Amino acid sequence: MKPQPLLKETILKKIKQNGGWVNCHAHFDRAYTVTPPILNQAHARLTNKWTLVDDMKKQSSEEDYYARIEQAVQAMIYQGVTACATFIDVDVLTELRAMKAAQAVKKKYTDKISLKLINQVIKGVIEPTVKQWAEKALEYADIIGGLPGVDRPNEGKHIDTLLSWAKETGKMVHVHVDQGNDPNEHETELLAEKTMEHGLEGKVVAVHAVSVAAHPKNERKELYKKMKASGLMVVCCPSAAISMKQIPFITETHNSIVPVVELLEEGILVGLGVDNISDIYMPFMDGDMYTEFRMMAEACRFYDIDKLVDISSTNGKNILAS
Repeated sequence: MKPQPLLKETILKKIKQNGGWVNCHAHFDRAYTVTPPILNQAHARLTNKWTLVDDMKKQSSEEDYYARIEQAVQAMIYQGVTACATFIDVDVLTELRAMKAAQAVKKKYTDKISLKLINQVIKGVIEPTVKQWAEKALEYADIIGGLPGVDRPNEGKHIDTLLSWAKETGKMVHVHVDQGNDPNEHETELLAEKTMEHGLEGKVVAVHAVSVAAHPKNERKELYKKMKASGLMVVCCPSAAISMKQIPFITETHNSIVPVVELLEEGILVGLGVDNISDIYMPFMDGDMYTEFRMMAEACRFYDIDKLVDISSTNGKNILAS
């Protein structure tokens, strides 16, 4: 009896037919920086890691950034990724070293992969000094990046700043929201509301949106209406999502991942990302797209191959279109 092909073979064939994998979210400038002496830092909460990476950033030259970004891009190309977006730190510590290195890598591999660069505002956009560096990055970035949580409790002002830049430049915006699997987080809703307020429907992407799953279903239904009206798109990074630490709140039983199936049912565009690779955020993450594909399927208990393939390829192309 002839053995039947594994489902993985079928999936990889369909991905290739759709033009290849699309990785909608990453942080290549920090890739491959975790080492045994600092592995314990990986146990810290996400908000603590925002500053724990400072020493690495201070010590990294433009050449160091180039080497890491190139290695990550090569890993994407090797597995058949044809389009990719990566956040790149630009702040008072990194200055423009990482962004300039990323641009050089992008140029070198332009005939092998479409690489979109996004400025990571990990120090915020409100304080004048950090805002200055964020603004300097705008001419280098293909997409404007955001992290409202770092400016808490001024998330609204943070988003207003991002969207004002988007109107000035005509660029898309990708924003880290609701990362904590916390029922008290409502950044996705705020982002949808601000998108409509600024008249940027269809130009904004929510990255992660994990905490949406911690909200009661009736609240999620109302949120989806706002997301649909604003044209908000979502990038799911499964391994990063399920790595969130447990918090002491009572919520509906749920997995720590954005409700992908519900979003699809509401007609909201969902893409796939790998997030961090082998750094203190995700020390064992290797950037394998099939692993993320499978994590998403298992965590959401969703096995519609064609829809999963679309998330991982066609949807991603649409999300990165700008």
